Amino acid sequence: MLFFSTDASFQQEFLETHDAYRLKHNVPKMTLSSELSASAQKWADHLLAIDDLEHNKPEDIENIGENLYMESSETLTGHFTQVVWKDSKELGVGIATDGHKVYVVG
Repeated sequence: MLFFSTDASFQQEFLETHDAYRLKHNVPKMTLSSELSASAQKWADHLLAIDDLEHNKPEDIENIGENLYMESSETLTGHFTQVVWKDSKELGVGIATDGHKVYVVG
């Protein structure tokens, strides 16, 4: 199983894409959070390991929204809900792939 860690350019592109959608909905831009990215990466690795798409329910962090995306040759699944919440201030991202499937957690 191959685990993929997000690099700074992917994180920046992820943030800019979110901010572009947020601009269309008249909500403020966000900033990248290393803490949220570490948590998202850990969950993306977990999703790849279990080969399933399910939400994380971290007990140690409150008031976190989560968007999941999984792509394989057979499936394309995603969520959009928290992208444009006006009270969201920070963003984290993690990505994991085995070369056939890709799990992204934001």
